[in-house]
Amino acid sequence: MAIYLLTGDDESLVRTAVSDLVHDLVGDGDRSIMVDEFDDDEYELRTVVDAAQTMPFLTDKRVVVARNVSRFNADDLPALLGYLDNPLDTSDLVLAQGGDGRMSKKILDGVTASGTVIATAPPRKAGDRAGWVREQIDHAGLSIDPRAIQRLTAWLGEEPARLDGVLGTLRGAFGEGARLGEDDIEPFLGEAGGVPPWDFTDAIAAGDTTKALTLLGRMVHGGKRHPLQIMSTLHNHYASLARLDGANARTEQDAAAATGLKGFPAKKALQNYNRLGARSTKRAIELLAQADLDLRGAKVLDPEVVMEVLVARLSKLR
Repeated sequence: MAIYLLTGDDESLVRTAVSDLVHDLVGDGDRSIMVDEFDDDEYELRTVVDAAQTMPFLTDKRVVVARNVSRFNADDLPALLGYLDNPLDTSDLVLAQGGDGRMSKKILDGVTASGTVIATAPPRKAGDRAGWVREQIDHAGLSIDPRAIQRLTAWLGEEPARLDGVLGTLRGAFGEGARLGEDDIEPFLGEAGGVPPWDFTDAIAAGDTTKALTLLGRMVHGGKRHPLQIMSTLHNHYASLARLDGANARTEQDAAAATGLKGFPAKKALQNYNRLGARSTKRAIELLAQADLDLRGAKVLDPEVVMEVLVARLSKLR
């Protein structure tokens, strides 16, 4: 009938997507006799293929699910690749990538040629991410107003896997079809998730100290990043600006040659350097060096306080 490959780095998102897909494929059928699922660390692909090649019994089709297929190497693939070339028309085959492995290109190419590849990872851009959140809300059978969706998207940050749990809770509390606003969802939101590092450095570059400190807190608490990890992010950011000092870069191409960055990151680095100038870029490097020493024990201060002082000072540079 059909072949599907679900991909993504977040295993919880992949599992949710597989569950939803299997639910749709089974429909009103009896899952207990329609679905064969392979989910342990011991199963072999030939066993999956045997199940997919077996004619259905007491139902019009079979649904065969194989999880974590990214753990298989080239030597394991011949049976599966052979089936992808000649699938049984009474079986739906659902393959799911594991969150901890890199998918074999042969599997990806095979499914692309004969089936459907479904990417479960949400978009990286904030505007596209909001659209993805709306799709998940619709799928959950809820209606949430635009302001509440913005709040929910901002709260998720870079942890979209938490959305399924929140939507399930809202559906349980208000019922399917409920129309919800920001005041309705707020009590169900816990600590905000982490944020992408570029949102953090953008806030500093824009001189928005309040936002930068808020995002710092989310990176430390929601994102569970150690202050030294955040220091590394800041070091990479300002090191790129320092490479532009004296480079006389005027175009994106000039910036790329000086920094080693490509495309938009090179353009953004040039814009940030032009905004700061040589003196403030040098000062930023000095502040980073001192904060790094303080984090390593030069001063008896809480690491989060060291980072807050650093971020406040960096955001004031012009």
